[in-house]
Amino acid sequence: MTPVNFTPATKRIPSVSRLGFGSFKIGRNEGIKYPSGYALPTDAEVATLLNGVLDLGCNLIDTAPAYGLSEERIGRAIGHRRDEFVLSTKVGETFEEGQSTYDYSAASVRASVERSLRRLTTDHLDIVFVHSNGDDHKILTQTDVVPTLLDLRSEGFVRAVGMSGKTVEGAQLALSWADALMVEYNLKDQSHSDVITEAANQGIAVFVKKGLGSGNLPAAESIRFVLTHDGVSSLIVGGLSLPHFTENWGACGERVDQRK
Repeated sequence: MTPVNFTPATKRIPSVSRLGFGSFKIGRNEGIKYPSGYALPTDAEVATLLNGVLDLGCNLIDTAPAYGLSEERIGRAIGHRRDEFVLSTKVGETFEEGQSTYDYSAASVRASVERSLRRLTTDHLDIVFVHSNGDDHKILTQTDVVPTLLDLRSEGFVRAVGMSGKTVEGAQLALSWADALMVEYNLKDQSHSDVITEAANQGIAVFVKKGLGSGNLPAAESIRFVLTHDGVSSLIVGGLSLPHFTENWGACGERVDQRK
């Protein structure tokens, strides 16, 4: 890996669109929590979808090694437009042969970042989150993941680091070192509301996952609800339909960018 130089700590995360694209469905259809199954799209369909998302003006693309083929498909489809979007991925979880495995050791974290850089055809990762297995406290206090990510940030391979956890306690623990948090927050689960506010007050970016309850909550109402929280930087929404994402884009109040 060849490091790159970045802006000061206070400017590690560029401005992002209010709605980000979550790329789970373009790479994985096993072990899902969605109400119905789906077939994986073809490479051509992925390219049409991702380029269409960028053309709307969405500039945040979220992925993870645990999302199956997602990283390499993003690299192939929009790697040539790398300067147009903020790219976030994760470390700690991988998904192979139908099941997840977790490893937060220093060697595994470094190897994961190297693989992500290669698959995404990029020389830097804008944000790398810890991908929690649910035991946030143990991960953050008894493994090497945080110091390793901070080292990778200092070395220039990663621009910003953060926690994609499961618990309020995990989010609160991450406030002391994270540039960004990724938390669950929606109409039925508002347990992270206070820590979202606390993070925002400290200048920490907050990305919301599962704002639509994995497809079980009304989209337009859910999007408006999440984005009315002053501390939320962006809501990550996935899908396989560009018209559907465009509809969600409109619900968040964003205008369509006419770039072609």
